[in-house]
Amino acid sequence: MGKDTKPRDGDQDAIEVNETAAQSVGMLKAVISGETYEAVAARFGKSRTAVERRIKAIAAQLSKEVGIQGLNEEGAAFVRRLRLHQDAILMALESFEPSLPCGSRETRILSSEEIAQAVLRIKGRSSRPWHDIALFYLLFATGARPLEIARLEVRDYLDADGSVRRESQMRAEVAITRKPRSLYFTSTRLDEVLTLYLKERLALQLGVHTAGAYRGLDPDSRLFLSATGEGFKVTPYGKEGQLRFLCRPILETYDKLFRYAELKGVSALSARRTVISRLYERGANEDQVGLLLGISERSAVRALLSRPKPTIAVLVNELI
Repeated sequence: MGKDTKPRDGDQDAIEVNETAAQSVGMLKAVISGETYEAVAARFGKSRTAVERRIKAIAAQLSKEVGIQGLNEEGAAFVRRLRLHQDAILMALESFEPSLPCGSRETRILSSEEIAQAVLRIKGRSSRPWHDIALFYLLFATGARPLEIARLEVRDYLDADGSVRRESQMRAEVAITRKPRSLYFTSTRLDEVLTLYLKERLALQLGVHTAGAYRGLDPDSRLFLSATGEGFKVTPYGKEGQLRFLCRPILETYDKLFRYAELKGVSALSARRTVISRLYERGANEDQVGLLLGISERSAVRALLSRPKPTIAVLVNELI
């Protein structure tokens, strides 16, 4: 296995916000040439849902230029129509410039009410509600990325005496940037659900420890375990010197939770943008946002979500 290359600060979020048009175009070309979504997902190191979403996003833009009549974005009919117009699509791609990052979604900032309703829907539909709600809350309580959440261990959340580590650390081996940063567990709602989930784990004997520390759990076990006691599988991919990591199971889990929650157009990136928006509302600056999310470049923070800028008229209104 090759040596893990550390991404430059802000690179990962630039990838999330600006997935290259070349990669999305490559996915589209692969599908119209006969490959399945599953095969393309494996080749590009993405989940099947992400590939399908990105292909549909770029095809929707292309269809305006190509003029695919009766384009049906559902099921196999969508792929069949794409393949029928393969020549026209390939010709259009030669001069195609996407108006938005391929596969990107509109900036969706969730309100507290929307998050509360989402949790109720997840609770009613999930077979493991405490596990799933805790995963959902963690996105909005910490701003962590799915891959980072998949790597978290019990010791990241709990101290040996069983208390919550309010000011913890995103360890280097957990962080996507491979650089440690502060990690805060200061959400009462998250604590309540995680307490229920960890009690459930203990009762099911999943990742337990003989000692009484860490609430009886193995401190080195993953914070989130499957019903069989396994953590989310993280898979390395890429060439020597350009190694990256993918956790397809947690991406698929979050896609499922967003479906349960009936949150259309929402992704883990939407959660990070919601976190940034809340921080801005509380007076945070871009440096503070970057410290929390693991981004040292202000431009990368702005790429995720620009800080609201009031007009001059608003600024000068009733100065005295």
